[in-house]
Amino acid sequence: MACVLATRPAFLGVTLFACLIGLAAAHGSGVPLDLAKAVLTVLFALVAHAGINVLNDYYDARSGADAANTERIFPFTGGSRFIQNGVLSEAETGRLGYALLALVVPAGLWLAAHSAAGLVLIGLAGLFLGWAYTAPPLALVSRGLGEAAVAAGWLIVIVGSDFVQRGGFSPVPVLAGLSYALLVAAILFVNEFPDRLGDASAGKHTLVVRLGPDAAKWACLGLVLAAYAWLILMVGRERLPQGAAAAAMTLILSFRGLRTLLAHASQPTELAPALRLTIAAANLHGLVLAATLAFGRWPGPQP
Repeated sequence: MACVLATRPAFLGVTLFACLIGLAAAHGSGVPLDLAKAVLTVLFALVAHAGINVLNDYYDARSGADAANTERIFPFTGGSRFIQNGVLSEAETGRLGYALLALVVPAGLWLAAHSAAGLVLIGLAGLFLGWAYTAPPLALVSRGLGEAAVAAGWLIVIVGSDFVQRGGFSPVPVLAGLSYALLVAAILFVNEFPDRLGDASAGKHTLVVRLGPDAAKWACLGLVLAAYAWLILMVGRERLPQGAAAAAMTLILSFRGLRTLLAHASQPTELAPALRLTIAAANLHGLVLAATLAFGRWPGPQP
């Protein structure tokens, strides 16, 4: 049970919705869905995310970032704390993380054999980004590149889920999924605010550490606005079904969270509502977007 909880299963929903968006993009643009491949895609995408979560805890423990984080907001930030609380050792956590990623490899190869070889490149790119997010020597999040890595990583999940069904690359999942990928990146961005002092003391120079809370909160607002602007632009240019615009209604939740962030960016104890609302906005956005892509009327023939 400890190994399961160490993966932070409550936060794997963002990957589930990313897969659903990719599958919906393929189905909505006229590709017949293979249920067996769809189920395997979702299952092992979740396993990959679980492994990446565990490795993040492992490398944050090795860097001292989690131990230094005294202002974390449970259960949203600061990792699972299983290492710090003695539930798993640092070595056990590392082995668990790499074992979960190793499980993904045979499934990915099977899916590639039954779709197209390009899936291997997609899978390798996703696993590399997940590893490089906290692992040295790259440690992308410590270089202020965490948000970019997260947006790219979840866009890769969407593209990969579409690719398995389509058997080739298409711009459709990118156009359809970018708004969601940016909102997932916004979750990370908001999470960095309460962790700022601990991260800074451990040399983890996240974007919030680099910019400072007063500048970073406006950058976070810009990221969220870009997500919704992209969705509306794609609907307005008839690249997505008109019904997909319904996903923009989650702007209400995003802005409520941002209002809290703008008011309390330097006060970690006040940021729990912003964290909850940002997560809820991304998840609901993904669900509505997937449903409207799968069942909405697309404006014309898709690539």
